[in-house]
Amino acid sequence: MRNSTTDLLQVDGLTVRYGAGPVVHGVSLAVESGTVAALLGANGAGKSSTLRAIAGLEPAKGTVRFDGQDVSGLSVAQRFKAGLVYVPEGRAIVTDLTVAENLTLGSYFVDGPTRARRRAMVLEFFPEIANRLKSPAGLLSGGEQQMLAIGRGLMSGPRLLLLDEPSLGLAPLLVARVYERLALIQKEQKLSALLVEQSFHTAAKLAARAWVMRHGHIVGELDAAALRSREGRQQAIDAYLGARRDPSAVVAA
Repeated sequence: MRNSTTDLLQVDGLTVRYGAGPVVHGVSLAVESGTVAALLGANGAGKSSTLRAIAGLEPAKGTVRFDGQDVSGLSVAQRFKAGLVYVPEGRAIVTDLTVAENLTLGSYFVDGPTRARRRAMVLEFFPEIANRLKSPAGLLSGGEQQMLAIGRGLMSGPRLLLLDEPSLGLAPLLVARVYERLALIQKEQKLSALLVEQSFHTAAKLAARAWVMRHGHIVGELDAAALRSREGRQQAIDAYLGARRDPSAVVAA
């Protein structure tokens, strides 16, 4: 794995086990500060387990370094306070609370002025929920709930946002809208993020680097140029489907 002073996150030899055997096998990757990276692969490839392990939600072996510090032994709460913020698959908002209350949950430990400033920023990025602050979150559409979940993550002032399948269960039009807003946030706030996606084409619109996972292994890596080229897309699809025997054939970095 490469080591760079610009890397905000460095993961080395990450292994996650469920029961008898590992579901993630020695994954190594690095995310540069101010960039968005993606983990791609089919359902069951080990992407979400990798992301959850980075967040501290799954026991794992290996090393997770964040901003140069080894956080492998830290709890979920400690990693959260350090700026590693996880937005779960399926959104996991509190449906009985209002939109405003859900946003407050994301900034529970900050002072009032900071909370107000962050909320104004979130509502500017996601105007769809700005007029629904007093509505129960459970009454929002799927796309609005995803915007709320991302907004709640942003309320904590993340240094690295871990996004687990933000397009899951959304219609294509809503997926495009959510990713348009993420692109705007990345541009204006220099967002650092690692996202998990099954859709290569969706992730390629935002990510500057991506890794393809299959059966718990990284089988391909693509840089920004490869992500946006026809050949790179085919390489990712081949790795995704296991069509290539030589993993080095899909590395484009």
